[in-house]
Amino acid sequence: MAFRIREADIEKYFTVCFEPMATPADSPSPKKDTVPEPTLRRLPLYHRFLKSLQEQGAQRVSCTEIGNELKLDPTQVRKDLEFSGVGGRPRIGYQLDELIAGLEGFLGWNNVNEAFLVGAGNLGAALLGYPKFADYGLNIVAAFDADPRKIGKSIHGKEVLPISKLENLARRMHILIGIITVPDSAAQDVADRMINGGIMAIWNFAPVQLRVPEGVIVHNENLYVSLATLSQKLATAIRSGEASAKAGKKA
Repeated sequence: MAFRIREADIEKYFTVCFEPMATPADSPSPKKDTVPEPTLRRLPLYHRFLKSLQEQGAQRVSCTEIGNELKLDPTQVRKDLEFSGVGGRPRIGYQLDELIAGLEGFLGWNNVNEAFLVGAGNLGAALLGYPKFADYGLNIVAAFDADPRKIGKSIHGKEVLPISKLENLARRMHILIGIITVPDSAAQDVADRMINGGIMAIWNFAPVQLRVPEGVIVHNENLYVSLATLSQKLATAIRSGEASAKAGKKA
């Protein structure tokens, strides 16, 4: 059975799971390293909802409105939004454009982070072709692979380069973000090359725990864990439905 990567899946993984790594804009809000991880993961969800309101022509938004849409406590929403440095007004709410700008500044999405991707297979190609990364300040400027059959080919306008050029180019171009979409057996070698090239943050899609020096940021994106969670919830729902159906027949 073919495994297809949908654009909506990529957006979900990026906005929900990828912890922003750029330095936040200067503001009176708390420092980013004091932000609880659950809050940091919710901020992109707020941003996505706010952008949808903006596209509909809205000018203001309240914590209650955000909470109702995302099924969150409005008080928690207000506490989370304090990190944007933008304040709301009682009974009026937030100026929508200002709040979006504050979130983008805090998350670093108004800066462009250039990245290298290694692994030009199906998943790597899907990430290379995802246009909305630009909205989140990410620009994948080059792709690399060890397969001679892929080297030299163009994927969504990016030429696939030999992996041997990774370290030198990363140093010359001052690339700080690396994306790994190779099989688990090759992931550690790729990570070592990235680190030797000066890359400080790695978005790892390979199902393996990487060994990295202190100070290097790694975010593991394990699709198998997500699939297992989904499958388990589905099985539970099916069992619950069957149990309810049996109980109804007995009644």
